[in-house]
Amino acid sequence: MPAKAAQPKKKEKEASASSSGGGKAKKKKWSKGKVRDKLNNMVLFDKATYDKCVKDMPQYKLITPAIVCERFKVRGSLARQIIRELVNRGLIRAVVKHSRQEIYTRATKEDAPGEQDGGKDGQTEKKEGGGGGGKKSGKKAAKEEAAAAAAAAAEEATS
Repeated sequence: MPAKAAQPKKKEKEASASSSGGGKAKKKKWSKGKVRDKLNNMVLFDKATYDKCVKDMPQYKLITPAIVCERFKVRGSLARQIIRELVNRGLIRAVVKHSRQEIYTRATKEDAPGEQDGGKDGQTEKKEGGGGGGKKSGKKAAKEEAAAAAAAAAEEATS
């Protein structure tokens, strides 16, 4: 008989819980998430977009395929292609070329070929003295230059 007495207590709890806003909870409805607009990026360049890319991109401080896609509304493959073309022309230069991320920047006057005569001479001097272009060859070249300067100073002192 005590089991029958327990049932009214349960009903009382449910009644008091429902009056306080509780009760049996409704099943949560999951939202379907935010709906993004489909990007309608160009697959091929038209003349206007191509000219705009060639004119504007060399002025950007940071150039990545993602930035080109976003600003000019082109696909990623087109962005990589136009970047490659501008690098070959010497209008932009690579900062980091990684398999996952490519970062480019505008070409400075030192980078641009043929704009400065001093830049060309500096490059030829490096090729003559350096050889491999590594740290050791640079140190070796510096030692040789220092030895030549010391020898020239010694000749002047003796004359």
